[in-house]
Amino acid sequence: MTNCFDVIVVGAGHAGCEAALAAARTGMKCALFTLSLDSVANMPCNPSVGGSGKGHLVFEIDALGGEMGRCADRATIQSRTLNTSKGAAVRSKRVQTDRRYYSSIMKRTLEAERDLYLIQAEVTALLVEEAAGEKRVAGVTAEPGGDFFANRVIISTGTYLGGTTHVGDVRREQGPDNSSAALRLTASLVDAGIPVLRFKTGTPPRIHRRSIDFSALDVQKGEEYITPFSYYTDGAALNGIEQTVCHVAYTNENTHRIINENIDRSPLFSGAIHGTGPRYCPSIEDKVRRFPDRIRHQLFVEPMGLETDEIYLQGFSSSLPADVQYKMLRSIRGFEEAEIMRFAYAIEYDLCDPAALSPALEFKSVKGLYGAGQFNGTSGYEEAAAQGLLAGINASLSARGEEQIVLPRSSSYIGTMIDDIVTKGITEPYRIMTSRSEFRLLLRQDNARDRLLEYGRRGGLIDDERYARTLADRQWIAEQRERLRHVNFGPGAINPFLERLGSAPVSSGINAEELIKRPDVTFGDLAALDPESADMPREMRDRIETEIKYEGYIKRQSDEANRQRRAENMKLPEGTDYLSIRGLRIEAAQNLNKVAPATIGQASRISGVNPADISVLMIWLASLKEGGTDES
Repeated sequence: MTNCFDVIVVGAGHAGCEAALAAARTGMKCALFTLSLDSVANMPCNPSVGGSGKGHLVFEIDALGGEMGRCADRATIQSRTLNTSKGAAVRSKRVQTDRRYYSSIMKRTLEAERDLYLIQAEVTALLVEEAAGEKRVAGVTAEPGGDFFANRVIISTGTYLGGTTHVGDVRREQGPDNSSAALRLTASLVDAGIPVLRFKTGTPPRIHRRSIDFSALDVQKGEEYITPFSYYTDGAALNGIEQTVCHVAYTNENTHRIINENIDRSPLFSGAIHGTGPRYCPSIEDKVRRFPDRIRHQLFVEPMGLETDEIYLQGFSSSLPADVQYKMLRSIRGFEEAEIMRFAYAIEYDLCDPAALSPALEFKSVKGLYGAGQFNGTSGYEEAAAQGLLAGINASLSARGEEQIVLPRSSSYIGTMIDDIVTKGITEPYRIMTSRSEFRLLLRQDNARDRLLEYGRRGGLIDDERYARTLADRQWIAEQRERLRHVNFGPGAINPFLERLGSAPVSSGINAEELIKRPDVTFGDLAALDPESADMPREMRDRIETEIKYEGYIKRQSDEANRQRRAENMKLPEGTDYLSIRGLRIEAAQNLNKVAPATIGQASRISGVNPADISVLMIWLASLKEGGTDES
C-alpha cells in the first residue's frame, strides 16, 4: 500500500462504510480512516435498523447495491413492520439487531474487500489545491501517517467531529460511547471555505437486565413472517430464527415531577449546550417540558444483543446528572431496582451546512470533496448509510469521468432526503419520514428494487445476474396482472365466497383483478379460488395486491412525478448570477444564488422562490436557447 488512493473516506460509521464499499467495489483504490477499529459501524444509539420511513431507506440502499440491509438481516434478533393498520405506502420494517454482531459483520466485510484499506488514524486536515480560481481537494493529513493523497475525499465524521458530551455539569471533549473525538479537522474545513454548523443529539441509559422486573412491563413480540431487507438474504433461513422479546414501559407523574424539580441541572436548559437538537427524537426532559399535559410517555425496552445483558431504553434520552437519572429511572414501574451500566448523555458535534452541497453530495466550492451522513445534518443510521452509498458511487463515477447520479424526488426517499437538505438547508437534525414525500404510493418498500434498478446498474453495484433477475420479476408481475384480468367467475361460483367474506354479491361475472380491488377481499382470500395465486411468492403477491387496490392513486402520483421530471430535465447554467435576471424578485434571486440550483425543478423548491419567479426563470432560460442574453 502507498499513500496514494483514488478515494479517501473519513469516518467508518454507517455512512463511511457504505461509501468505502461502493468506491472499492466499483474499482477504486479506497482508504477508509477511523479513529478506532473497534468503532466500525458502531450503534451508539438504538440497536436497531429501519423504522418509519427509515425502513424504506434500507430497502433502497439494498436496491442500489449497498450493504446495510444484508448486514441487518444477518444481525436481526427481532423484526416488526410498523403501521400495518395503515396504507401500504407508510408500512415500514424495523429490526432489533445484535449491536456487536452487526459491527463485527460490517468490519469483516470491509476487511475482505480487495481494494479497500481500513486505517486507524485521526484525519486532522484537508489538503486543498487552488488553480485558476477553483479549489480542488488533493487528500488529507492524518496522525499517525502523514499525508495521504486522493482527488476524491468523502467526509462522514458522524458525531465525532468536535464531539462534546454532557452528563449534567460533566462536560468532556469526546465522541460517542466514551470514545475519542476528532477535534482538529473542523478548522481545516473552515479554512477550505466549508460552512460549519453545530448540532446536538443524545442517547438514553443502558440498564442491566437482572435489575428489571419484566413482569410489570407490556410484552412486544416480533412479527410472524419476516420479509428480508436484502435481495441476497435467504428468507427461509431468516424466518427460522428464534426472535427475542421486547417490552414497553411508561413514565408517570412522579417521573415528570423529578425531571421538573431538576430541570435547572440539565445542560439543555442551563445554557451549557448550544447545538440544535432533533425535533423528532427529543430528550425526556424536553418532552416533559414541551408536553406538560401528558401524564406518561411510552418507552421501549430493547436488548442490545444476544451476548450481553445491556438493555436500551428507547425514548429516555437525557443529559441530566447521574443522580437524577437514577431517581427518574427508578420511578418507572418495573425499574424500581434499576442498575445503570452506561449513563445517558447528550453530545454536540460539528457538521456542514448541506446547502453548500450539490445534489450529487459534492461541495460546490471544493471539487472532489463530498459530505455524507450526520456531517450533512441528518440523524439516524439509515439516513447516513444512504448518503454514504450515493457519495461513494458518485466519487467513483467522477473519478472515471462519468456523469454523477442525482436521484430525483420521485425515484426514492433517498432522492427526497438529499433534495430536502441541499435545496432547503437545515435548522435542526433532519430525519426522513414518509410524510416528506409527495410520492408515497410510488415509493413503497416492496418496489424499491424495481424502481432503482437502472440507477444501481449505472452506479456499478448491480451485477448481470441480479439485473436480469429483477427484469424477469418485473415482467412476471406484468404477466400476472394480465392473467388476473382474464380469470373470470360467474355469480353462482363467486357469491357464496363473497358472502363468507361479508362482501357484496355480484349479479354478473367478475374477474380476479376486480375482486382484489374490493377492500374486503385480499389476495390470500383469492387463493382458495385460484390455485396459481396460492403458489405465488408472498412478497410478489403482496406487491400485486397493493398495485391493484391503489391503482387509481398510483396513476395520479405517476402523472405528477412525470410532470416534475420534466422540470428536473430543464437544466440551469452553472455560475448564473440570478441578481442579473430582469423580473426576478431580490429575495428569490438571493436565495437562488445561495443554493445555485441545477434545474428548474430544484429552483421551484427553494424557500422564498414562488411560482411567478419560476415563470421568469423559464422565460429567461428559453431566451438563452434562442440566443438572448441574461437581460432579455
